[in-house]
Amino acid sequence: MLIAHITDLHIRPLGKPAYRVSETNALTERALDVVAALRPQPDALVITGDLTDCGLAEEYGLLANLLERIEVPVLLLPGNHDRRETLTTGLTLGPHAVLDDGFVQFSADLGDVRLIGLDTLLPGQSAGALCDKRLGFLEKALAGANCKPVVIFMHHPPFDCGIIHMDRIRLLEGADGFREIVARYPNVERILCGHHHRPITTRFAGTIAQIAPSVTHQVTLDLAPEGPATFHMEPPAYYLHSYRAGTGLVSHMAYVERYPGPYPFVLDADYPGAHA
Repeated sequence: MLIAHITDLHIRPLGKPAYRVSETNALTERALDVVAALRPQPDALVITGDLTDCGLAEEYGLLANLLERIEVPVLLLPGNHDRRETLTTGLTLGPHAVLDDGFVQFSADLGDVRLIGLDTLLPGQSAGALCDKRLGFLEKALAGANCKPVVIFMHHPPFDCGIIHMDRIRLLEGADGFREIVARYPNVERILCGHHHRPITTRFAGTIAQIAPSVTHQVTLDLAPEGPATFHMEPPAYYLHSYRAGTGLVSHMAYVERYPGPYPFVLDADYPGAHA
C-alpha cells in the first residue's frame, strides 16, 4: 500500500500570494500534478491541514478545482488556517469522512492498514486541541482496528521540536490524553502531522511521529532559544509512505521540483567494490 501525504497548501484568492511572497496556488498545483503522475499511483492522498490560508469560500473553490486532477481517494483534515463550516460546504470529503460532533475527521481501511485522521483545529487559535470527544473518536477507531497496523494523521504535532515559536502553537490541549491513548496501542505504526512546514522526526508514545514539509514555503530552521517567526522558500516536498507486511511503514521524502537526471551509475575501473 502506498500513501501520498502533502500538507500546508495555504490556497489564496487569485492574485494574492501568502504573506505577499509565497505563490501557494501555483506551488500546490505543481505538487498535485506530481502526485497525479506518480507510478505506481498511491492508494490514497492525505492532506493534513491548512488547505487554505484564510478559510474563505473562494479559496476552497480554487482547491476543489485543483483536486479534480487526483483520481485516487483524497482524505482531508483542517488546520488552524481553515474554517470547518466553509471546508465542509466547499469540498467533497468522500466516503471515509466522519463529521460527528461537527469535527472533520476520517477512518479508512486501505489494504492491511487503518488510517485515522484527527481534527485538531481550535477556532480562533493557532495552537491545536483534542477535546474528550475527539479523543473518544480516536480510542474507538483504534479499538476497532482489531490489532491491524494504524497510521494516525493530524495537523498539529503533539511534541516539541525545538523551533520555539512553533512549539508554542503545537497540539496543546489534549496532548497528554493523546499520548496515553497511543501508548496503549502498539499497532500504531506512525503519527503523521503538518503545521510546522519542515521534515521533523521523533519517538513519541512508543511509536514514530513525523512532520511533513510543506508543498509551499518552509519554516526557517532556527533552534535558538528565542528568534523571530520567519520562513524560507526552500524546495517544496512531500512524503510517500509505503506499507508492506513484515516490513511495516517506510517513509520517503520526495521533492516537488524536478532536477537534472536520472543518470546511470557508471562505475570507474578503479572502484574497489567491483567484482574481479
